[in-house]
Amino acid sequence: MRGAVLHAPGDVRVEDRADPRIEAPTDAIIRVSAACVCGSDLWPYRGIQTMDGPAPMGHEYVGIVEEVGSEVTGVRPGQFVVGSFWASDNTCEICLSGYQSGCVHRVGMGSLGSQAEYLRVPLADGTLVATPEVPPAELIPSYLAASDVLGTGWFAAVAAEAGPGKTVAVVGDGAVGLLGVLAAKQLGAERIIAVSRHESRQKLALDFGATDLVTSRGEEGVARVKELTGGLGAHSVIEAVGTQESMTQAIRSARAGGHVGFVGVTHDVSLSGLEMFWSLVHLHGGPAPVRRFLPELMELIGNRTIDPGRVFDLELPLEQAAEGYRAMDERRAVKALLHP
Repeated sequence: MRGAVLHAPGDVRVEDRADPRIEAPTDAIIRVSAACVCGSDLWPYRGIQTMDGPAPMGHEYVGIVEEVGSEVTGVRPGQFVVGSFWASDNTCEICLSGYQSGCVHRVGMGSLGSQAEYLRVPLADGTLVATPEVPPAELIPSYLAASDVLGTGWFAAVAAEAGPGKTVAVVGDGAVGLLGVLAAKQLGAERIIAVSRHESRQKLALDFGATDLVTSRGEEGVARVKELTGGLGAHSVIEAVGTQESMTQAIRSARAGGHVGFVGVTHDVSLSGLEMFWSLVHLHGGPAPVRRFLPELMELIGNRTIDPGRVFDLELPLEQAAEGYRAMDERRAVKALLHP
């Protein structure tokens, strides 16, 4: 099969890879209908995250089940399925508490590479959720968003305790931040402040439910959020970038007693214990337990209540995956969808 492989920073190639096969009785093989490039894929692409030799790429996926192992009972060949970027058994004590991304048997799907024609999904019964029927083509981008960025934005909003009567600030205008805006809106937030300096992303944030825009970063951005909230700061803040600047901005944008949901993959971020002590801010986040939210999110997509697929502003054939990486790296695209 064909699949994307990162050989070195800036060097993505689509080449022949071995076809996946059933390796455990709990596995499934899917024919990938759509995959995409994630903002977190840009860390190794830019050389910020080190890599040890060529690596298959991609951890977001939707597709049709082709084959299942002998112990798989939850999905069957021919079904359209969505899966999380963490494979999980969904039965262990951690999974049952709603943190499938911390499953004691978890498998990172990025190690298997979903930017390909076919994909092996471990722990298929716990990981994959099937739609009632094969969806029309126009819904596939939205279901693909549910595999990671929608579920991640949703977790960030839940971790930040977004809800009725709350003011939510969103730091980061990539796909996760934008879908954090959508999630906050769906959860009933009264006011949503999107931090963005890019006009096209600002427009999408407003379409998803933002009520206010802040166009400055760092301390200027914090000051503007404080100004918009009577000097207090936001009740809830979503951090969707993962840099020192974004994390600091998120924490300082929250009011005393506020909540910060952080889901940006952190790189070289350190927190001052003394600042955290005096801030009185709750901090919760990490790799999103997307599987917790998948049934609800897929229902909202299927009945067309939400349209998260709008974050995909570039669609390419799999063979042009390298251009998808370049476009996102150069901020010419929010998120690139790949058609195998």
